Amino acid sequence: MAAMQNWMPPFPALRAFHAAARHGRFRDAAAELGVTESAISHQIRRLEDFLHVQLFDRNGPRIALTAQGQRYFQEIDPAMARIREATRALIGPAERDRVALTLPPSLAILWLVPNLGAFEQACPGIDLQLVTTTRLCDLRREQIDLAVRYGRGSWPDVEAEFLLAETAMPVCKAGYVEGDIEAALKSGRLIVNGYFPDEWIEWARGHGVDAATLDGALDRTLRLETQEQVLAAAEQGLGLAIGRRPLVDERLKAGALTAPFGMPGPSDIGYYLCQPVANTPTAATRRVGQWLKDFARG
Repeated sequence: MAAMQNWMPPFPALRAFHAAARHGRFRDAAAELGVTESAISHQIRRLEDFLHVQLFDRNGPRIALTAQGQRYFQEIDPAMARIREATRALIGPAERDRVALTLPPSLAILWLVPNLGAFEQACPGIDLQLVTTTRLCDLRREQIDLAVRYGRGSWPDVEAEFLLAETAMPVCKAGYVEGDIEAALKSGRLIVNGYFPDEWIEWARGHGVDAATLDGALDRTLRLETQEQVLAAAEQGLGLAIGRRPLVDERLKAGALTAPFGMPGPSDIGYYLCQPVANTPTAATRRVGQWLKDFARG
């Protein structure tokens, strides 16, 4: 009788491929698995020889999946996740549960991190791993359990649930400007957030500000790259900034900033809690998601 074909690839090679496909770099895959880059490269070559296909296009430090590599990754990724979860369930509660959450740096610094003590009290035994970035992460490939994303709630391959409304309004140091909006724009300087470069135009349009007045104000701006920098500059009396709730709430409450023209209603965009589609979340992931929703509701 002819020998049966061995359809099972070597597991170390499979792990190396899976890690490299998720990270897009052999270096990062090596760091995750605790081996050298050359070991990752060797294992992937071994897997390619076994499969008789090329899995990656290699171009310097960055790598990209070929079409066949992408199909293979999509097929084995759920199986690797099931192996990981089965192992976690078998090991039991002696190991702390890990939940990876990605969110914008501004939201992390100004909203979540100051309240991590409340999270730890509500969710003991859970290690919350924060991935703070403005990049749109591939949740499944990068093994991220939850994401808080800013927008209108429509992204491919994720289930999105509304979490936080956002309101945007001018803020400044108390006494920096006086009078109505038009007078303030003529006398004050605008601070522009590089992440939201058109926010002053959008705000002015929504409040009927004269175009010529806005153009004059935009001729004398201070441009910064993050929400934290913008708010810090406004606190120092360097200009008018667009403050976004809930990110600016603590500064308003403490009196470090004031909203000279009042508080507007919610905009049509906000923050959404997201997770990969067709994904069965762990009990720990469900607990973290529920805490985020409860905390957002106040």
